This record gives sequence, C-alpha cells and structure tokens, in this order.
Amino acid sequence: MLINRLGIDRGKKFLKETILFGNDPNPELIGILGVYFVQGILGLSRLAVSFFLKDDLALSPSQMGALIGVAAIPWVIKPAFGFLSDGLPIFGYRRRPYLILSGILGVLAWLALATVVENAWQATAAILLGSLSVTISDVIVDSLVVERARRESFTQSGSLQSLTWGISALGGLITAYLGGWLLAHLGTRPVFALTAIFPLIASAMAFLITEEKVKNNNDESQSTPKVKEQIGQLWSAIRQKSILLPTAFIFLWQATPSADSAFFYFTTNELGFEPEFLGRVRLVTSLASILGIWVYQRFLKAISFRLILGWSTVISALLGMTTLILVTHTNRALGIDDHWFSLGDSLILTVMGQIAFLPVLILSARLCPVGIEASLFALLMSIWNMSGLVSQEIGALLTHWLGVTETNFDNLWLLVVITNLSTLLPLPLIKWLPSTDPQSQEVKKTFPPAEVFEHHVTGSLAEPGFIPELVPELIETRD
Repeated sequence: MLINRLGIDRGKKFLKETILFGNDPNPELIGILGVYFVQGILGLSRLAVSFFLKDDLALSPSQMGALIGVAAIPWVIKPAFGFLSDGLPIFGYRRRPYLILSGILGVLAWLALATVVENAWQATAAILLGSLSVTISDVIVDSLVVERARRESFTQSGSLQSLTWGISALGGLITAYLGGWLLAHLGTRPVFALTAIFPLIASAMAFLITEEKVKNNNDESQSTPKVKEQIGQLWSAIRQKSILLPTAFIFLWQATPSADSAFFYFTTNELGFEPEFLGRVRLVTSLASILGIWVYQRFLKAISFRLILGWSTVISALLGMTTLILVTHTNRALGIDDHWFSLGDSLILTVMGQIAFLPVLILSARLCPVGIEASLFALLMSIWNMSGLVSQEIGALLTHWLGVTETNFDNLWLLVVITNLSTLLPLPLIKWLPSTDPQSQEVKKTFPPAEVFEHHVTGSLAEPGFIPELVPELIETRD
C-alpha cells in the first residue's frame, strides 16, 4: 500500500511539474486546455476545405484566394468580441455562455458544409461562421488565461501560456497527416461531419469553467466606462511615433501579395499531389515550424529587430524563388522527384518563415506601453490579421489578372516572382523599426492600469482555425 501511495504521489507530481508546467490539474484548467486542443484538432478539415472549394464547387484560384481573405474577417475584429463578452453578460455570465455559443456556431458551420452547401456564396457564409466560432472561443479562453494569471505568480502565468500553446500545437500535429489520410479515404463531406463533433467538445468544456455570476446591474454598467477608457488609451498609444511607425512597416511587409491559392491548384491539378501526400507536407511544415522557433530562440533572439527582419526578408525572398524550380519543372531535369522537392522546399521555407515572423510577435509585445499591454497587443494582432487579409485579396487579384486558372499555369512563374520580390518593397522603410529594444528606451509613455484581457496570437501569427490549408505554408498563424 505504501509503495502504491508513493507511486501515485510521484505520478501526480510528475503530471503537475512536468506535463502541466507547475499548474494544478483542476477542472477549470482541463476546460481551458480542452478548448485549445480542439482549436488545434480543427486543422483536421483544412485540406478538406481546400479540396471542397476546388473540386466540389469548382472555384478558380483567384476565387479561393478572395474567399480565404473573407474568412479572416472575424480575426481582424477579434478585440471587439473581447469587449462584447466583458460588457454584455448573457444570463449573468461573461464567459461560459459565449463559449457554449461558439461551439454551437462551429457545429452549424461544419454540418452545413457536410450537407447543404452547394455554391460559393453558401460556402463563404459557412466558412465565415466557422471562423467566427473559433475566434469567439479563442477570445474567451484567452480571457480565462489572463484572469488566472492575475491569481497566480508571474512564473505560473508564463508557464500557462506555454502550456496552452503546446496543447494547441499537439492537436495540430495529430491532425496534420490524419487530415490528408481521412480525406483520401472518406472524401470531403464525411470529414466535415466528423469535424462537427469537436466544437461540441469545446462547448462542453464551458461547464468546467469556474465563473461567478454578475451580481447586479451596477457590475454591468461599470463595463461601459472601462471600455471607453480603454479605447481612449489605445488611441493615444497607437499615435505615438515609436509605436505607429513599426506598426506601419510590419503592416506593409505582411500585406504583400500571396500566391498560395494558385500554388495549391498547381500542386494538385498540374503535379497531381494527392490529399494523403499533402497531409505529409503539412506534417513536415508543422515540425519545421517548431524547428524554426528553436533556431530563433537558440541562436537569433539577441539580434536586433531591424537586423533580423531585414536579413530574414531578403533570404526568404531568395529562397522563395526556389519554387520556380518546381513551377518550371526544372527539378525533373535535375533528376529530383516533384514530391521530394516539394517536401524539402516546404521545410526550408517554413523554417525561414518562422524565423522571420517570430520577431514580429516579440516586437509587438515589447512595443506595448505599461498599463495597456494586453489590449494594445490584441489590437496589433488584429492589424497583422488585417494585413494578411489584404495579402490574400491582392494575391487573388494578381492571380486573376495574370490569367492563372485551375488549368492554365503559364504565368504562375511570374506570379511567384512578383509575390516574392514584393516582400522586398518595404525594406527602404526598415528604419521605422527600432534598432534597440523599445522597452530599453528612456522615453516610454505609460498609462494607468486598465482591466483588459489579452486576446493573443500564439504564433501561427498561428493560423486562423477555419482557413483552407495551402501549400507551401510559409507562416502558420493562430490568433
């Protein structure tokens, strides 16, 4: 009995200290991690969405690119959902009802795709609804993480952020290859129906959340002045030159056009890549993202933002040109199989993409003045998502103007050249970025503390959970 008891105690200690990074394994933590895990698992249908739009609805590359941009809209206005949950309780609660609602919206979106969606307009509505579902759930669990951080030590709050990122990444890794395999064996609509189960799990997690009911109307009425005060502070902060110029540079850098939609059509229609193989590519890029993070943290984090962004942009643009080898079939002349070249190229580009984008996330956090760190960071993430939307829409226009279709790839090489070289256009403005750590500068405006919630992006900018999977995936983002 004593030995068994010691074994149980050691197991509990291992679970808390090693697996949960020092966080107590209580029901609320399980609920929070469950929602983040579901967000990662939803990657199961990303490839299915892409093939559904391409094959079932017969959309052109430019149409798919435009639709992807529309699907990102909820992520652009993400802080608004935070203000809504803070200021408009449902049945006296600010968190649980919104989490349940987000799950219901997700189920409806996936079931619609599995059953009734038959044209582009219906698909746009369903995908937009699904994107809204993930955005709301992300806002709510981010709020819960910040609320827990207030009750815990600084060390524990940092470990909780790492834990939530890790559990979401685990869900993404599990479905990276599985999504392609299921698509190859079941087809698109059965995969959508299977995915509809997971938002229900997120809704069920709401009942594990500990939340006190808003006691009276005074508690609700106090939220409006806080929101107004917060918006005023954000406006004052964003107008500071030290914040405005770096924000403008990164927006321009991220808003350069993307050729992802056209390239997806090329790999499937021209090269004949099957869903199962694209699942392998996605698994490789998921692992490469982790490798890119490790390389940056191990060797590059001490380099100035201006230097690392400048050189990584130039190197990424040059490496991006290697896609021309695949587009022009030069790899075949060199005796390199299309599949192997695509895997290697995707791995290298993803590592460089992470190295290029991680400084953006770090700089975003370092730019935020004391007192409004969380809300300004959330605003910056929304601005980056807006730049991604602009990138997709400009890319869709270029794809259309160059005549790249689902069967005509004659000008795809030109699209690849334009999209890669365009990333260099903002570089003359790179001095808008700080040459040193913004928080080490002498003049740093501060604001009185405000009650705000950090609706963060873990990476993929981590990728919006309801965006079709595109290959190659340079930067995986999650808001």
